[in-house]
Amino acid sequence: MTIKTLVAGSLLAFGSIAQAGMIDLTVDGIGIGIGEVGQFESTYTNTTLDFTGLVGQSGGTDVSIGTGATISGDYTVYDTPSGTNRSAAPYGLSDGDAFLSVPNPTSNGSATISLDSDYNYFGMYWGSLDDYNTITFNMTDGSSLSVNGSEIAPPLQADGGQRDWNSNRFVDFFFGGLTFDSYTLTSTNFAFETDKHAYGTVAVPEPSTYALLGLGLVALMFARRRV
Repeated sequence: MTIKTLVAGSLLAFGSIAQAGMIDLTVDGIGIGIGEVGQFESTYTNTTLDFTGLVGQSGGTDVSIGTGATISGDYTVYDTPSGTNRSAAPYGLSDGDAFLSVPNPTSNGSATISLDSDYNYFGMYWGSLDDYNTITFNMTDGSSLSVNGSEIAPPLQADGGQRDWNSNRFVDFFFGGLTFDSYTLTSTNFAFETDKHAYGTVAVPEPSTYALLGLGLVALMFARRRV
């Protein structure tokens, strides 16, 4: 076995473990982590908005969604597996789980969720990822930071796939020393479907590329001892 083959094999064997809970890419200054297949909730905080109790709610201003958070704008809350030909439940959710669809009933619009304080972490289960879905974080210093579906594809696919883990995944957003107090979901077509919104104050995880590099160096050292 050559050193090159051993290193490559080690990266393949440990890659999924190394990337779990780590930053996979950076967009507009935001560290982004892509969750594991089948992960529906945050691994960083238990403070979650799951829209339970709001099924059937369509639009409205400053509607309470629990834990001091409110929502305003163009949206509808459905329960799985309901929806319309204009929106679909994020893949893999259990029957009866509520999910948020933005915009709805219009085809172009946004909804803003305001929180009770300032936080440096956000996560959500992003369903049928599209390049016309955008999330904008309203920072407490007056600036804003945005990410759309095409900017996290790859590693995901922004093709609107309704039954594909590559287009339905939990996504973490890390801001380090910056904080936000509200965020806006915008879509220029049907629809931006999400669930299990999570937020909190957390330590920024290590980038997965560094972890993979470390595994490669370990494999290289092991190979050299065998030469």
